[in-house]
Amino acid sequence: MSLLDRHIGFVEALREAGLPVSLSEDLDAVTAVTHLGLADRASLRAGLAATLVKRQNHRATFDAIFDLFFPRALGAGAAGAPDESGADDAAEGDRSKDELIADLRDQLTQAMLEGDQERMRALAMESVQQLGAMPGRPRGMSGFSSYNTLRAVNPDGLVLRLAQALMSGASDAAPRSEELAMLGATGRVDQWRKMVESDVRRRIAEEKTPEYVARTTLRPTIDQLAFTSARREEIDEMRRQIYPLARRLATRLAKEQHARRRGPLDFRRTVRASMSTGGVPMTTHHRPRRPHRSDLVVLCDVSGSVANFAQFTLLLVYALNDQFSKVRAFTFVDDVTEVTKDFVPGADPEQTMTRLTESARQASRWGRTDYGRAFRRFQEQYADALGPKSSLLVLGDGRSNYTDPGLESLRDMVTASRHAWWLNPEHPRQWGTGDSAAPRYAELVPMVECRNLVQLTEFVHDIV
Repeated sequence: MSLLDRHIGFVEALREAGLPVSLSEDLDAVTAVTHLGLADRASLRAGLAATLVKRQNHRATFDAIFDLFFPRALGAGAAGAPDESGADDAAEGDRSKDELIADLRDQLTQAMLEGDQERMRALAMESVQQLGAMPGRPRGMSGFSSYNTLRAVNPDGLVLRLAQALMSGASDAAPRSEELAMLGATGRVDQWRKMVESDVRRRIAEEKTPEYVARTTLRPTIDQLAFTSARREEIDEMRRQIYPLARRLATRLAKEQHARRRGPLDFRRTVRASMSTGGVPMTTHHRPRRPHRSDLVVLCDVSGSVANFAQFTLLLVYALNDQFSKVRAFTFVDDVTEVTKDFVPGADPEQTMTRLTESARQASRWGRTDYGRAFRRFQEQYADALGPKSSLLVLGDGRSNYTDPGLESLRDMVTASRHAWWLNPEHPRQWGTGDSAAPRYAELVPMVECRNLVQLTEFVHDIV
């Protein structure tokens, strides 16, 4: 692969992963490569990041794709190369696998205690080479496995071992408490785990292509990651992104509203003013604009399958609370409870999520999602929340465990509202499959696909 082909594939992979790279930025990256060269990999990474990455939350995806197209090593790398004396790896073969693993654990523990990043990376490569290889695999199948490597080394045991060393003061730092030692050990082992996964991707990219690995194994950027498939650490990152996202959206809304500050044309005043110019309307006059802010009523399914989606939507809506005259929020599983008081603009997301989890227990009587019963209970208890100035927003996947979908109750709720929308975190091709009643609900209320932060942001922008 030529350098030009590699660069084109690299930029296309960034775009497929969700990074917005324009043509001018692509040309700037080419200029950066021309001036920096390929000798210093760290400078090349920094130069390409400066020209291609706009947001901090895109940097992790950029680094992962950069490592595929501009790898640190080829094949086994330095970890698997023969020594200067010409001796091969026969000595390694004389040792049992248990002895090899024990030696790797000892070296890893020492490298982590010293914070030696390069040594940790070299040991990650050696671990994959010695423990992750899967010889005899048919053509087209990956020859290395991060799962096999991590299972052999046992990261959980490594965390305990490292934590004990930190508590005893084995490193240069003072002894730590058990809590701090476990926290530090977990972070360092997770860092090494990511090095192992990165090295396996590098080796697979050599067997197949970097484009294939980028397309099939890398996670999308945080703002394009599906709510229903996010991992714990990704959920935490999403929570940290919510309020900066809300600030950017509020700024965008303010600019658009300022651009539309003039109201409709005042025909009478315009014609009267044109009399001084011979009937030619040189200056137009407009009526004052009367901005309308509606009440928003949010009804959220907080069952396990869509709980994360409901949480992020509520956090974003309440971060933009000033855009509505009033916001009321309700959660349900098979019963309904109001959670308006739990969402205060600027509140700690972690505490808010804890309170929402508690409300989810209150919103569940039988422990199974039942949309029909929830809609009926809402009509019985909170029908006064909806009115001519209210907008109804329903959040959920529409999966009601084959129970009565409560179409009549939903129809009454939509009729009582000025506007109504339904946000569904599933892909449209899944609507109507299994116990999904989404197509039936879509006949009563517009149903919108909303699977990630990008789609959520655009929807909130449109309704505001």
